Amino acid sequence: MDAGAAPPPGTKGVAMLPLAKILLPVDFSSRSVGAVHCAQRLAQRFSPEIVLLHVLAPMQYRLGDTEMGGVMLGDLYRAQIEGLSGELEQFQHDELAGCNVRRLVLEGDPAFRIVEFAHREKVNLIMMPTHGHGTFRRFLLGSITAKVLHDAECPVWTGVHMAEAAVHPVELRQVLCAVDLGPQSERALKWADWLSREMEAKLTLLHVTPACAQTPNHDDDAWRAKLRATAEQSIERLQAKVGSQAEVMLQAGDPAKAICAAAVQTRSGALVIARGSAAGGFGRLRTNAYAIIRQSPCPVVSV
Repeated sequence: MDAGAAPPPGTKGVAMLPLAKILLPVDFSSRSVGAVHCAQRLAQRFSPEIVLLHVLAPMQYRLGDTEMGGVMLGDLYRAQIEGLSGELEQFQHDELAGCNVRRLVLEGDPAFRIVEFAHREKVNLIMMPTHGHGTFRRFLLGSITAKVLHDAECPVWTGVHMAEAAVHPVELRQVLCAVDLGPQSERALKWADWLSREMEAKLTLLHVTPACAQTPNHDDDAWRAKLRATAEQSIERLQAKVGSQAEVMLQAGDPAKAICAAAVQTRSGALVIARGSAAGGFGRLRTNAYAIIRQSPCPVVSV
């Protein structure tokens, strides 16, 4: 398949639960090590298959205009594949002892191959760092991670502090779910409610309204009270539909800042947010998702 082509249609009907298969893209950085420790934590509860995937960019991408003979190029490529396969086989071998692990090296555009594999294999969760070596280093929210968040059908677990997980394991005693009460909020709350129940964690549901309502009088207390009452009613209906009994927090302010502050306040081990469901130029990632992922003190699961 052409690495530049659009990813195949996703498996929209695939149930999110149970957590049977975790895809963990590996770039061999300390963040990948941290991601392994996060996956191991989930494996203790769910016993999933963990797929460690390294994607090698096509040779022509890495060599540019360098002229090399076909035979020499083929030998170099085979040597790299063999070396990477051996390195991947040993990567966190002892730490993952006892887990159901598959290790795989593919060639192509990294983001495309990750999403393609996730769709084809009906992966339940992609777990990856937001920044690391090589192409991951280009932005704080790495371009590969951003593309995966944009195109993946399944939930994506990310974290800017992923490397710290190797030293300070993720504790899921508290889960925070932030919703904007749009159509995608039900999916996010359902996933967060399921995770908190499975991990025996406390679930908090957060909704943030804008600090200044767009009305002729921003100080209109009656209008603010109406916004709050409307949000409370929507949250009550949402929880009833999902069957959730989460503790509710309502705040006003900048969404990313308020959500991340709430994650600190609740000492959450994971933050669950929703991605938009509409296709098109904006894809799946909601307006505030990048800022939330960059600023969050804990891993973020984008559903």
